[in-house]
Amino acid sequence: MKIVNENILAFEKLYRTNLFNSLSGFKSANLIGTISKEGKTNLAIFSSVIHVGANPPLMGLLMRPVSVERHTYHNIKGTCFFTINQIHKDIFKQAHQTSARYDKDVSEFDACGLTPEFTEIVKAPYVKESKIKIGLKFLEEHEIKSNGTIFIVGEIIEVIFPDEVIAKTGYVDIEKAETIVISGLDSYHETKRIARLSYAKPGLEPKEI
Repeated sequence: MKIVNENILAFEKLYRTNLFNSLSGFKSANLIGTISKEGKTNLAIFSSVIHVGANPPLMGLLMRPVSVERHTYHNIKGTCFFTINQIHKDIFKQAHQTSARYDKDVSEFDACGLTPEFTEIVKAPYVKESKIKIGLKFLEEHEIKSNGTIFIVGEIIEVIFPDEVIAKTGYVDIEKAETIVISGLDSYHETKRIARLSYAKPGLEPKEI
């Protein structure tokens, strides 16, 4: 099968959406926790979280255009804090349900059976049931001019995880936390490591570590 550009926009909307959401391969599975200035908690599943840098430690997430009300976006801009909570296989159904279009006054924590928890440092809710949790402070946003999506960048100011998932080198073993991944919009997958390889250098064959 071969698809060329001039045919793409002629596809039925749902077909096109499924095709291009799954075409990029496996994506991270995270719940973004926020709170409004009025104190209403919000939770939403995202598959667009990426590493931005380590010095300073930054992470980013891509969100849909704000042509309609986006509770996550408005809460981040209103309070300047948000959390990233990795999804594991014991909570993926509750996490998926957060994608439903709940009213602004309904907390997805309550509606989907998950528990908010707070720390003194981050003024946004974590997901208690998540094993690897990251607290961030909003730094900047960038609009993707081509389609109006918005890339949010936050600085990591707190990380919470079990002691056993981090190695002496600083490597975080997300498989030990049973973190899962997403393909497309609705397909959830466990992972199995093939190998970790040594730092790549010209003329040297990588070795398993």
